[in-house]
Amino acid sequence: MLSNFLHGNSNGTVTPHSMHQSPDASDSEMAADKATTSAPKQSNPPPRRKRIVVAMTGATGALMGIKILIALRRLNIETHLIISKWAEATIKYETDYHPSNVKALADHTYNINDMAAPVSSGSFKTDGMIIVPCSMKTLAAIHSGFCDDLISRTADVMLKERRKLVLVARETPLSEIHLRNMLEVTRAGAIIFPPVPAYYIRPSSVEDLVDQSVGRVLDLFDLETGDFERWEGWKKE
Repeated sequence: MLSNFLHGNSNGTVTPHSMHQSPDASDSEMAADKATTSAPKQSNPPPRRKRIVVAMTGATGALMGIKILIALRRLNIETHLIISKWAEATIKYETDYHPSNVKALADHTYNINDMAAPVSSGSFKTDGMIIVPCSMKTLAAIHSGFCDDLISRTADVMLKERRKLVLVARETPLSEIHLRNMLEVTRAGAIIFPPVPAYYIRPSSVEDLVDQSVGRVLDLFDLETGDFERWEGWKKE
């Protein structure tokens, strides 16, 4: 009898295998619902702030870089600042700011020789870079791909990752070498932005001209400063 129960026989005696019944469809659905309910819900990460790298070189025009940092701070843009040694000297010579005050305007600052900084990697997501002012030395380094400091390396990253790179080039007159370098980096995807003054705004100060250039630079990133007058046609007296 026990043997028949364990092994079954040809008379249809029930075996342990024949006693096991597959769960019906409703049981399967309940198990699936339970698994779905108990599984942890994946929440979407909060959207990050727009992130822009700002670099300042030793060319004249330090006030433009400072004004861009102030504007980006007001617009709640996350800024990553790189200042060269000669940019620090120019800041002290041309403005009432100290380099430490300028660095305090940014969310993050890096030493120009820190080639391991986050901005040196293409895996670090940014929305672009502004070099303001941009010296002809830095322009030449970007054109040749000679990344011997963090500014030129980060600019190189912007080009290879197809991100926006704006060079506020400060030099006049321009030699054929300067023009060739500008042409080549433009072909590679950069934007050359000479801070050409707009006299139609009838500026009453140098700061009016600087604000206009800063506003036009940030236009390239779809950012509105509201600090300058836009052209709206001839004004009737």
